Amino acid sequence: MARPRKLAKAQYETLAAFRYALRQFLRFSEEAAQAAGITAQQHQGLLAIKGYPGRDQITVGELAERLQLRHHSAVGLIDRLVAENLVFRAPSAEDRRQVLIQLTSRGETLLEELSSVHRDELKRIGPEMQLLLERVSRADE
Repeated sequence: MARPRKLAKAQYETLAAFRYALRQFLRFSEEAAQAAGITAQQHQGLLAIKGYPGRDQITVGELAERLQLRHHSAVGLIDRLVAENLVFRAPSAEDRRQVLIQLTSRGETLLEELSSVHRDELKRIGPEMQLLLERVSRADE
């Protein structure tokens, strides 16, 4: 295994600033979800379902992968989302053994509201994040 290169103090500062900016956004996201009456993980689940490429529904396994959860943890999350009337389960038309998860109209409305405030926040912090990313990528030059 190759020995890692030593980083300069400025590189640590850039990495720390980027990590701090990410954490600020995550905290914003957690608080926005809480204000909407759901957990951050529930918000992430709704977004993963709606944002899945090519479809508006997702399998349990796909949701687990998107959220980097174990299968049983994804099932628990789905159970909580169903209990809140934010998603529903439906058997797959192609494979009746598969269960697809889709947002309810309540879930759609809630996700739309949260996504709108998240987009506004990303527009606000985007320039700073872009600058930090550029500084990180140029660090070896």
